Amino acid sequence: MALFGAVFLALLAGAHAELSACKIRVTSKALELVKREGLRFLEQELETITIPDLKGRKGVPAIRVKVTELQLTPSELHFQPEQELVLQISNASLGLRFRRQLLYWFFYDGGYINASAEGVSIRTALQLSGDATGRIKVSNVSCQASVSRMHTAFGGTFKKVYEFLSTFITSGMRFLLNQQICPVLYHAGMVLLNSLLDTVPVRSSVDELVGIDYSLLKDPVASDSNLDMEFRGAFFPLAEGNWSLLNRAVEPQLQEEERMVYVAFSEFFFDSAMESYFRAGALQLSLVGDKVPHDLDMLLRATYFGSIVLLSPAVIDSPLKLELRVLAPPRCTIKPSGTTVSVTASVTIALVPPDLPEVQLSSMIMVRAPQWGPLRVRDDFRIYSNQSALESLALIPLQAPLKTMLQIGVMPMLNERMWRGVQIPLPEGMNFVREVVTNHVGFLTIGADLHFAKGLREVIEKNRPANTRDPLASSAPPPSTTAA
Repeated sequence: MALFGAVFLALLAGAHAELSACKIRVTSKALELVKREGLRFLEQELETITIPDLKGRKGVPAIRVKVTELQLTPSELHFQPEQELVLQISNASLGLRFRRQLLYWFFYDGGYINASAEGVSIRTALQLSGDATGRIKVSNVSCQASVSRMHTAFGGTFKKVYEFLSTFITSGMRFLLNQQICPVLYHAGMVLLNSLLDTVPVRSSVDELVGIDYSLLKDPVASDSNLDMEFRGAFFPLAEGNWSLLNRAVEPQLQEEERMVYVAFSEFFFDSAMESYFRAGALQLSLVGDKVPHDLDMLLRATYFGSIVLLSPAVIDSPLKLELRVLAPPRCTIKPSGTTVSVTASVTIALVPPDLPEVQLSSMIMVRAPQWGPLRVRDDFRIYSNQSALESLALIPLQAPLKTMLQIGVMPMLNERMWRGVQIPLPEGMNFVREVVTNHVGFLTIGADLHFAKGLREVIEKNRPANTRDPLASSAPPPSTTAA
């Protein structure tokens, strides 16, 4: 009985789980690019290492420290289950310059200590998760750092004394340096990288009518070869911010690993966009007078000449009006053979005499389902009257011109709204290059390589939170994260 209850609860939870309409996979092939850019940023951060000044009498700084040289190769960046992203740096080197300014009773000591730390090992792991707003965040940074050996060269007034005490002094410097590496890395992950992730769009406007929701539905999942993320991927009309469309589409699947990154969109992603524009009232068009193509104007007047004479011959020379209105949200169907967008629109033809009521000549329904595929383009189009079957027969000569009107009317509206480009949930400064689109049953995938249009430092400095210049002051890691 208990087993049955557990199974029932699991099925109930699965039934209410929201399906993702947008999935992103970052493969191990992207890590070399990310590592190059990340190490450049990390070197700049580690160069800011500061060991607290040792104070002399009356608070005068006794020893100041400056990083003069840094070499972080060789290094390895890889995915690891449960940890998400792990950076391993081994046998790195670090150059330091200590400037002395000490006063011993009546003796003044000034000079320097040049130190080189070798065999520096750093292992840091970033754990990613989603916060309450659906934004991806670095939720934890673990770190271990050690310096295996250190060499020093002394100069100044009491050079010989310092050389005699070099073993003790070198051990103290090595200990102090060990204590400073992990706080810098912790700050870089929890503060600076999170400021970069804050640039990933979550719920933002696409234009003046429609917005898009890229909320993270569950925490990212890492395997040995990739990192998978699931986003809501749903559009919504800005005037109805709480409106949402139920996702019944096929959930996209990502299996490929040949490119740096893959993005999958289900039919729901496109359906929610078209329904949002429909609800916002964007899918309608009115052409009056000179806006109606001249050839179509002449053809329609000839076709409805008899109706005009019978209804109101006095308005025969009045401007012609065509009103197109999409009757239902267009629907997208994705198959390996191609992508189809089905559109049903009404067309009302009328004469608009000045200062008089409109004279309606006809009202009809047009159905169009163009298909774009890798091998061919097929266009299914039909037109019929919503008034009588007899009039539908009379509309046969209008099929070609009205199909053209639909091409220059409704379809451009859809194209303008749908294909103008929607930002993919990537951090600022990161773009796709060499994209390849592949159709599947119910979803499509885009395989691409990554390109840094801006450096990490540039983006982070632009979005850096205020009052976070000092790593030790802004975010100190737990003491256990630093290995002596």
